[in-house]
Amino acid sequence: MALRPVPMRKVGLLGLRADEERILTLLHDLRVAQVEPLSADAMALLGPERGSEQAREVGDEALRFRGLLSALPPPGPPAPRGFATLADVLAAAKTVPIDAEVGELKREEDKLVTEEKGIRDTIALLDRLPFYTDRLEYLRSPNFHSFYGEGSPEGLAELARTLPRECDAQVIYGPADATTVHFLIVLRPSGADALSRAAQTHGIRLTAIPALAGTPTEERAKLAARAGAITQRRGEIDQRLRAISSEWYATVAAIGEALDIENRKVEVLAKLGAGRETFALEAWVPKRDVDRLRGVIQTATAGRVYFYEVPTTEEPPTIMSNPPGVRRFEFFIRFYSLPQADEWDPTLIFSIVFPLFFGLMLGDWGYGVTILLICIWMIRGFPGAQHLPRAGRSFVKRIMGPKGMQQLAWALLPGCALAIALGFLYDEFFGFHLFQYLFGWTPLVDPLKSVPTFLLLAGYIGLGMVTLGFLLGALKEYFHHKPRHALGKVGGIAFAWGIAGFGLSVIHYHTISPPLTAVVLGSFVGLGLGVVLLVVGEGPFGFLSLIDIVSHILSYTRLVGILLASVVLAVVINDIAVLVFHGIPFVGILLAAVVIVGGQAFNVILGVFEPGIQGARLIFVEHFSKYFSGNGRPFRPFGATRTHTLSSLNADGTAPAGPFVQGPPD
Repeated sequence: MALRPVPMRKVGLLGLRADEERILTLLHDLRVAQVEPLSADAMALLGPERGSEQAREVGDEALRFRGLLSALPPPGPPAPRGFATLADVLAAAKTVPIDAEVGELKREEDKLVTEEKGIRDTIALLDRLPFYTDRLEYLRSPNFHSFYGEGSPEGLAELARTLPRECDAQVIYGPADATTVHFLIVLRPSGADALSRAAQTHGIRLTAIPALAGTPTEERAKLAARAGAITQRRGEIDQRLRAISSEWYATVAAIGEALDIENRKVEVLAKLGAGRETFALEAWVPKRDVDRLRGVIQTATAGRVYFYEVPTTEEPPTIMSNPPGVRRFEFFIRFYSLPQADEWDPTLIFSIVFPLFFGLMLGDWGYGVTILLICIWMIRGFPGAQHLPRAGRSFVKRIMGPKGMQQLAWALLPGCALAIALGFLYDEFFGFHLFQYLFGWTPLVDPLKSVPTFLLLAGYIGLGMVTLGFLLGALKEYFHHKPRHALGKVGGIAFAWGIAGFGLSVIHYHTISPPLTAVVLGSFVGLGLGVVLLVVGEGPFGFLSLIDIVSHILSYTRLVGILLASVVLAVVINDIAVLVFHGIPFVGILLAAVVIVGGQAFNVILGVFEPGIQGARLIFVEHFSKYFSGNGRPFRPFGATRTHTLSSLNADGTAPAGPFVQGPPD
């Protein structure tokens, strides 16, 4: 477990043009190298790599096979295939004869899908027209327009009142209830725009009457028969596509994947340099993989490659490397900013501190259990979410996507566990002292009666977080050979402890004993030393840092503020429910239940957002600002996972020696 991203090295290799295709294939399958444009010094000795004349053919064939793959239903995981050379891939592509038939079937299917949707919509409209029994052709004429509508009685009345007289609107009323009226409206073509505007204003839904001839009952029967015929024909098309797929899918998938790999190679070629018989490339590689990369390439080319490290001052790409449990918190770090490759990776700190802050601010085992169950529901894929109100689902999706919500749920689990434990300690269950009420147990700690102690604890937490931030900042500046800035960070630590000691001395002024005099003197020494070092390290801006340090330490008192706010709000909700229960006869129970359920649900929502947002903010702003720069660029290695083609590597990840074959050819 490291606090640093994976160390990177920029390497280069010089090889023979005859080995270029093989080396690029190996790089693709290793997936450890982010190929970079060749440096200017190397390019001056070589020249740009032009690539082969087959690049356009590869692109066209890749597009063709992507279309086939999207049309064919996969019959199951096929056995991977191998191809010896690019020429073999292109030759195999020319043996696939199914384009015309598959294309014709898919075009017919698309037309049938469109027609079927129109039929379903028309049938749904006809089902709402039982009150109209004449022929539908009577509602179609170049001299008037006809619409089916539904809306509230008040909205329809306003619609009829606001339409101009020259529209000559005629309304045929259908069934109605207290909330909805169904009707047909016929009017002159010149009034269509006025009708549309009025309908939008008054909440009336309008649908144009389709161009049909018979009665609604007759036309519905015809449409249902046509829908059945479409369903039957779509089944026949599906069966034929599955028959084609069972014969050709494995071949199409393998060729398509091989062509995609060749396309990736073409994109990389633009970054290489080449001479008449040689080529060169440069890439960022994780330090841990450099020896493996060198060994694989040297083995595969029988030592015909010159492999070297490239000295550079460029910023390397970043790979974060954390254990599985900590890795779930990388989502928050990436959301804030990806660390640079040569600075600290704060994921480990966030994974420890964020759940701690969340649990401290929640501090209620009723809320903790509720949020824990919600998190488990999210992790399991939101089962039954389709039954929730659409407005609520849309609101949640605007905040974060499903994957992000699941990552958040994983991160909240340990915080919920801590909140449950502290809830038992405080005897807080949705604001009730449940154990005291049931068993007469006195809470071990009561947040409302221990505010000074909690504030002091929050101050110590703030002091510790600020100190850790400055310490990591000092080490970062030291490793970057910036001693003055490192001194400034040390000055921040000295000032933070000095101001903390001074503050404690003031708080305990009336009980200062002689040993505390040393604390007072030490505080003044820390304050003075901190100011000097901050000014030496940061210049005049060091004076501004003094205010930041004090405010950042005090900012951690919000841990207590949010805890107390949650407790007080829960108590208020419960007290209101009790007053309603006793104050209103008969319906008091129902109203009290509404207050309890609605109020506590609102407090649960606050229990997710407030501790979550404020906990992350305390880390991002008050802690990260001491050492974290961010704005790193992600590591994007050349290559992708093979599914339908065989790797150029052996099963143990080594390269086969001898003549190159990309897996055994069929």
